[in-house]
Amino acid sequence: MRLLAAQTGSTASLPQVRERGLCNGISPWLSPLAMVASQDIALRLFFRSVRVLGREFLPTAGPVLLAPTHRARWDALLLPHAAGRRVTGRDCRFMVTVDEMRGVQGWFLHRLGCFPVKQGRPSMASLRYPVDLLAAGEQLVVFPEGRIVREQTPLRLHQGLARLALLAAGRGVSVPVVPVGLAYGHRPPRWRDGAALCFGPPLSLEGQGREAAVAFTDQLALAMATAEARARGALGLAP
Repeated sequence: MRLLAAQTGSTASLPQVRERGLCNGISPWLSPLAMVASQDIALRLFFRSVRVLGREFLPTAGPVLLAPTHRARWDALLLPHAAGRRVTGRDCRFMVTVDEMRGVQGWFLHRLGCFPVKQGRPSMASLRYPVDLLAAGEQLVVFPEGRIVREQTPLRLHQGLARLALLAAGRGVSVPVVPVGLAYGHRPPRWRDGAALCFGPPLSLEGQGREAAVAFTDQLALAMATAEARARGALGLAP
């Protein structure tokens, strides 16, 4: 640790060093502005209504992994609306792809608590940093589908979230995984559509190794599909 601090020219902790290598954390001035712009203006202007179901399943303290379905870019605004600082007193820390963190959009994401991971070949820093966040009791958002899926097809999840939970467990951090279903009146959402988000009962990963990750991923896919069916039902749509 001392050697690393000497090399970086500071006395920053290892988690802080990892954060600096990936993102800029959460800006104390930009984050409140983004909250007003997204929740008080954008969501209210675009959507006719926004419903949140199953909020009793959302932990308000301790580490938690939110595992939402991914239907539109609006998902990234709905999740903080339903689970962010105004509701739980803490921010949503998003794990996103490297491409999302580029350009003007990337400048904002770097300062709003998001951090990148290279799909397929994640670096050790990009895996250790989210475990640092969970160990600190943060709320982490990972889209297990890995991309926006607008077709009404069975969920196909990557195993990254399960492996992340296993890494956390290896450090003695037990993390509840909350399945989240998102739905809109249309795919993609249209002006004045309704939107709904549903939290499902938290899941716990049991066991170790690849078999445990595969079994948990299958369990999570079913739970996410169930939550999304409830969200669609709240909008009067077929499951």
